[in-house]
Amino acid sequence: MSTRKSRPENRAAPQTEEVPALRRRRRGGGPMILAGSVLVSAVLLMALVSLFWTPQDPTATHAVDRLAGPSADHWLGSDGLGRDIASMLLAGSRVPLLVGLGTVTVGFALGVPFGIIAAMTDRGAGMWLMRGNDILQAFPALLLAIILAAVFGPSTLTAIIALGLGLAPGVARVVRSGTLQVLSREFALAARAAGRGALYLAVRHVLPNIRGILIVQATVGFAIAILAEAALSFLGLGTPPPTASWGRMLQDGQAVLHVAPLTVLWPGLAVAVAVLGFNLLGDGLRDRFDPRMEVAR
Repeated sequence: MSTRKSRPENRAAPQTEEVPALRRRRRGGGPMILAGSVLVSAVLLMALVSLFWTPQDPTATHAVDRLAGPSADHWLGSDGLGRDIASMLLAGSRVPLLVGLGTVTVGFALGVPFGIIAAMTDRGAGMWLMRGNDILQAFPALLLAIILAAVFGPSTLTAIIALGLGLAPGVARVVRSGTLQVLSREFALAARAAGRGALYLAVRHVLPNIRGILIVQATVGFAIAILAEAALSFLGLGTPPPTASWGRMLQDGQAVLHVAPLTVLWPGLAVAVAVLGFNLLGDGLRDRFDPRMEVAR
């Protein structure tokens, strides 16, 4: 009798210890959130400092200081026009952050309502809406940015509009999926049975329950926008001179890359740090908020 009683106890013990440990691991993402927050904070600090102070005027050229190495006057050296790289690096941090913020704002303003509407309409209309969304998603945002730049001229605004329009279909697809999951839960079904309207359901139930997905999408959209802005400025289709931009610095530095590699190293490193920071932050937040990454609560 004593042997039979001890066996169920031995079998049950590992289960009660394993599930909390697995839950903690699944609900983690802390190291990635911390690493991403540190890198993103560094970029934000650069942009904030540049609003009030830079070592030198980032647009001032000095012929005698062309391609100078790091020194007390030029902490990170100077480019082919004698401009201070450290000052340009600080001032240039504002452009990718502005483009990232504008891109996410435009993409969410269009994608979130579209995704919710597509989920709340009847099945046939919702499927047609998503097929149109798929067509838009197949159109590259960079190609749209090139077209807008050719028509209206290169500018930060055209880059924001093009990248925001390119981000919106992806946001709409994710939001629709999350909305359908919310609408299938008991509290949403009860609200519908009580006669609550679509606007009430969207504001009271859908948006609060998909906020984690939206946060993750925002960080991913930020990273994509920073990389795309650098590519557009490198091609001469982004922020025009004399405004400092990391992509513009890469374009100017490629002509003297063989004699002054630092002119490309610093802006390239800045773009990599910013993109890596937002990607790590997004991955960590996904592990924290995505219910598919968790065990049952």
